[in-house]
Amino acid sequence: MSAHASMVVGGIGWTLVHFLWQGLLLGCATAVLLTLMRNARPERRYTVACTALFLCLAWPALEFYLRMQDAAAVVAAATPAGGWAHAPGKRAEGFASYLQGNLAWIVALWAVCASVLAVRIGLGLLWVKRAARRYSAEAHWEGRLERMAVQFGISRTVRLRVVDNLASPITAGWWRPVVLVPASLVTGMPAHLLEALLAHELAHVRRFDYLVNLGQNVVETLLFYHPAVWWISGRIREEREQIADDIAATQLGEPRRLALALSELERIQFSSHHLAQAANGGDLMTRIKRLIRPETQALNWKAAIPVLGLAAACLSVFANAAPGADKAEKTHAVADFKSCAKPVWPAESLKNENQGTVTLSFLIGVDGKVKDSAIKKSSGFAPLDEAARIGIAKCSFKPATVAGQPVEDWMIMKYMWTLK
Repeated sequence: MSAHASMVVGGIGWTLVHFLWQGLLLGCATAVLLTLMRNARPERRYTVACTALFLCLAWPALEFYLRMQDAAAVVAAATPAGGWAHAPGKRAEGFASYLQGNLAWIVALWAVCASVLAVRIGLGLLWVKRAARRYSAEAHWEGRLERMAVQFGISRTVRLRVVDNLASPITAGWWRPVVLVPASLVTGMPAHLLEALLAHELAHVRRFDYLVNLGQNVVETLLFYHPAVWWISGRIREEREQIADDIAATQLGEPRRLALALSELERIQFSSHHLAQAANGGDLMTRIKRLIRPETQALNWKAAIPVLGLAAACLSVFANAAPGADKAEKTHAVADFKSCAKPVWPAESLKNENQGTVTLSFLIGVDGKVKDSAIKKSSGFAPLDEAARIGIAKCSFKPATVAGQPVEDWMIMKYMWTLK
């Protein structure tokens, strides 16, 4: 693996590892805030949950950026002009040292799992697109949905499709939204109740919830390994469904009608398409009770105990280890220049008076020997590059150490070929 690839893998790997405690911190903070806001309007809880999920993506993204900036600065610090300089990578001790040695496997496994989830998202989008093209709806229901959209203040055209083998109405798309309705509902549910479910879906369309939901899927794909991400994302969906219920009930003027429609829907097998907004999102019984008889929620201290426990554990990890787990005391690999012979100038290059500076990267093993090398920046002449690489590879090195123990380490070195 080249030095650049090693730095990228290291940056991604340590970013993923550090998000374990970062995600725990964000999850605990979100749980505490949502508990305190249990009787607030769902729009406020929704904002808090969305902000938390955004931070779940922004925090590791910023950390990865800073890590790559640090790595670039280390490489730039290598000194030119006729001598050798080096810039080692970061190492850690104990468990962090073990992680350092397996970062490539961690990143590879993460990439495979994230790719599988990304393919799943792509298949979901493809399914929705095909369903929108393949199916149609009766003109009577299309006209009714169009009139309802106008009442909701929606200027975009909302398409209606009746789909076989679908358990619950779902909505997809933002520029050309489409509402997919199960054929069983059109034939088996009273028209006034089906209209209530359509009002719920139009509430999602008016709020552009599809875009937020799609963003959730992206975060879930990238940070799939952290339970806090899935929990926060689940809370977003629950609050979003309550918001859509409130909008639909206000527009209909009959909260009870929407509650009855949801009760009918409870008998149907629930849809599992996460890329679409579905009327069956969240806890249906909770939503039904909320529509019929809104009540103030008392604080459940038994439910709060696990949250407080997680918060305590998170603070302990944050205070003791996590921020600097990969920054343990270390020394860098150092070349023993007395053991180095001056690189031999290739006859052809000398004859042609070729000059330049070559930047090389070397992996120094625990025995002080070069295990791998690569040309990071060419001098412009391949013979000079190869001569410098061969020459320095014969040197002896004092290996890098962590807590007094030798470890493998990459170093960046330059050599200047000059006739002066």
